[in-house]
Amino acid sequence: MKKKLIIMLPVLLVVLGGAYKFVLAKPKTADAKPKVTGQVYILEKEFLVNLADGKYAKVSVALVMPHLPVAAGGHGAPTPPEGYGAEPQEAIIRDLISDELTDSTDREIISEEGREKIKKHILEAIHKHTDVHVEEVLFPDFTVQ
Repeated sequence: MKKKLIIMLPVLLVVLGGAYKFVLAKPKTADAKPKVTGQVYILEKEFLVNLADGKYAKVSVALVMPHLPVAAGGHGAPTPPEGYGAEPQEAIIRDLISDELTDSTDREIISEEGREKIKKHILEAIHKHTDVHVEEVLFPDFTVQ
């Protein structure tokens, strides 16, 4: 009798677990809210800037935007210079980012809190000085030396 109980108990637990999973548990909905809303636009040229403390940083920057900019170059429109993307106001955005990064210290860029502060300042400057709709600033890659 004990041997039957030892065998039947795990089988019963597996059956009950399967029943819960397939019958009672809430199914995952296909309309789960996306973690990133919008499109990620990566500025093609990375930034190489002198920092306030005598070091330098090499930073790649991406912008989360509601819609990606449409590439210029069709029907007589000027083509952006090599290394620049489709955003017409990219030169202004790059200038704002360079200004903010140049004033930073290596500790600010290395620490997560410092990077978040820099990203916030860049985002505010983009909103203030351009017509580009940016939701978030990202630093996919960075090196400080």
